[in-house]
Amino acid sequence: MEHDHDKRSLGELFTELTHETRTLINQEIELAKTEISDKISRMTKDVVAIAIGAFVGYTGVLVLVAAIVLALGMAIPLWVSALVVGIVISGVGVFMLMKGIKDLKASRMTPERTAETIKETAKWAKAQMK
Repeated sequence: MEHDHDKRSLGELFTELTHETRTLINQEIELAKTEISDKISRMTKDVVAIAIGAFVGYTGVLVLVAAIVLALGMAIPLWVSALVVGIVISGVGVFMLMKGIKDLKASRMTPERTAETIKETAKWAKAQMK
């Protein structure tokens, strides 16, 4: 029993393969766009959360710094107390800033799912050509 696809010419099969390949490539492009958009959306939310947290934390730290400076000022001159506290807090700030920059650089924008499906598509296309 012959199937309908057995009756098609080589030209028809090649045309169909070309059409299916174009469709597949368009779907891969859409997947890449969606995946990158999702990653950008997540990163934007993370950056906003970091900014809000930094602002709230900053105001709390200012009050704590004033309290520490005043407390140390009871034992040593107030200006020395402010200098010591300022140096310690600046060191902590630089450390946190460097860690944040390092972590942000480690974020990957590569659309991994799309790359994987492109590999699968290439394997499929090679199999169809045989």
